[in-house]
Amino acid sequence: MQTIRTRVKDNRVRRSGFTLMEVLLVLAILVVIMGLVLPNLIGASKKGYIRAARVTIGGVESACEMYAMDHDGEFPNSLDALISNPGSSNKWKGPYLKDSSSAPSDPWGMPLQYSYPGQRHATPDRPDIWSSGPDKQSNTDDDINNWTKA
Repeated sequence: MQTIRTRVKDNRVRRSGFTLMEVLLVLAILVVIMGLVLPNLIGASKKGYIRAARVTIGGVESACEMYAMDHDGEFPNSLDALISNPGSSNKWKGPYLKDSSSAPSDPWGMPLQYSYPGQRHATPDRPDIWSSGPDKQSNTDDDINNWTKA
């Protein structure tokens, strides 16, 4: 009996590589995993851009407040006044925005919008600062701004 078992083992054909069914199974598993992971990665990227826009708006708002402290409570008429002296004002102690040669833009490459005096800010005599958001169009639901919605 010992010799018969040995022959059976010796007569088997050894195959190397994967069968078509094994390859298809691995591909199906990869597709399912990518289907679960990819939407979360895309959503995380969008959320990151929105957070970056909020941080940028907050930085611009802080720069406007520093400008207002130097100008007896008056906010600038435009964002350009934060970068260079808009006239012959001897009160100007800027630039108030560092590392910028032009008005700041949002993560989507669009310039930030600025309005003073603001019409939407809850506090009177404050500037409205906003980004058009991912759709790059103002006055839509995805706008990112420095005022609270009513």
